[in-house]
Amino acid sequence: MEKFLMPDTWYDIEPYEEDAESSIREYDITSTPNDFNITTLFNLMDNGVIRIPPFQRNYVWDEKRASKLIESIILGLPIPQIFLYEQGKDNFLIIDGQQRLLSIYFFVKQRFPTDEGRRKLRELLLGKDVINPAVLSEDKYFKNFSLKLPSPVQTEENKYNALKYETLGDAKRTFEFLRTIRSVVIKQNEPDDDSSMYEVFNRLNTGGQNLKPQEIRMSMYFSDFYAVLFDINTLPKWRELIRQKETDINFKDIEILVRSFAMLFWHEEYKAPMTKFLNSFSKAGKKFDPSMNQYLRLLFDSFLASCQNLTSKDFFSTNNKFNISLFESVFVATCLPYFKKKVFINKTIDEDSVQAIKSDKEFIDATQSSIASKNSVTARIQRAKKLIDLY
Repeated sequence: MEKFLMPDTWYDIEPYEEDAESSIREYDITSTPNDFNITTLFNLMDNGVIRIPPFQRNYVWDEKRASKLIESIILGLPIPQIFLYEQGKDNFLIIDGQQRLLSIYFFVKQRFPTDEGRRKLRELLLGKDVINPAVLSEDKYFKNFSLKLPSPVQTEENKYNALKYETLGDAKRTFEFLRTIRSVVIKQNEPDDDSSMYEVFNRLNTGGQNLKPQEIRMSMYFSDFYAVLFDINTLPKWRELIRQKETDINFKDIEILVRSFAMLFWHEEYKAPMTKFLNSFSKAGKKFDPSMNQYLRLLFDSFLASCQNLTSKDFFSTNNKFNISLFESVFVATCLPYFKKKVFINKTIDEDSVQAIKSDKEFIDATQSSIASKNSVTARIQRAKKLIDLY
């Protein structure tokens, strides 16, 4: 059985080309402070008015840290302000303060994510306004939430320890209505996009480390097509091929799937830079009808079935990294004849033909320099079409 790889450097991809979208920009922004009480913040989240954008990281606080936040609110201690981005009418995205807002939300709901629920939380929220109440009741993902607070002194128990939202007593009204958190609402007036949201997030949350293009793409173009990709991303055979047990926190695995389908649809029209190409395809994917999304899901199933004789070593290079250029070329070459007819793959990929592609001089030359250029992409796919063998 093959070993899974560490999640930080498991794949091999060319660096993204710099383009006008990555240059420094000036903004016309309106910034409005609001002092929302806890009930208002909770209701805005529970009704999907305040949402968590896909680029946000996982919820990482444990019960003790979340409990300390709730205690601080009850006691009237200052809480760091949160930042919200106004994307439209009654539509606000959390830029900074996700851990605090979710801790409040979980406390009022009296449910706290388990370790598995914490890993699944972002997936449960993707494309949705709120967490499904039925999921909140699943003990696999959530457990009952009561405060876990240390005693102020050894001989005196913390009077709020082990209390739940409904058992706060007199402190419940104080918590709900008399405590506020400063919430700064940012609205971008110019230019006509949401780019300032990512800039603010980068500068507040990542210590200067910018969001990855796919993280931004997730927020701009999430759709039913992307929901299909997230479903595909959990398939055991796919996880085996990329040697990753858990889904990637920065959506690198999703990006491979986006790129592979984009090449299947548009490889003949492809032009650099790759970032814009994938953005355009993701935007187009928002218009895929249900029948197309269902077909693509089943097509990928049939592709994985055609890989029954392949393992991850077939798609990994000598430096032990997943070779995206190879995978997408094999994927396109295998799927294309069936995709054109909207049928499913009913043959098996010959392992030797994949090795032939990997060792082909023309294919290798197209992976050595200007990897994302149109000539290189076209050359790789053409060689894969010529060399792939199904039986």
